[in-house]
Amino acid sequence: MDLDAQVCLCFHVTRRKLINHVRVNRPKVASQMADCGGAGTGCGWCIPFLKQIFEQEMYGRETDLERLTPEEYARRRAAYVRSGRGTPPPGAAPLPDD
Repeated sequence: MDLDAQVCLCFHVTRRKLINHVRVNRPKVASQMADCGGAGTGCGWCIPFLKQIFEQEMYGRETDLERLTPEEYARRRAAYVRSGRGTPPPGAAPLPDD
C-alpha cells in the first residue's frame, strides 16, 4: 500500500498520517496511535497494522502493508466485519461487494 492509502477505513486515516504521527509525537506505546484521528477505535480491523506501523517507525521492522493492495486490504476488512468481529461506525468506508 502506498502512503496515501487509508489504513483506518473507519476514520479515513492514511498510512502517511500515521507515520507522521509516530515521527512527530513519538508515542510510548502502539495504543497511542489512536490519538491520530481515532485510528483503531472503530471496527478494530486496523489495530494490528497500527502496531506494525509503530514498530516500523520505532524499531525499523517491516509491515504487512507492503504486501497488500488497498483493494485486498479492504476485502480482508470486509470479511473481518462480516464475520461479526467488528462494527464500523457511521461514516466509515463502505464494505466492498463480495
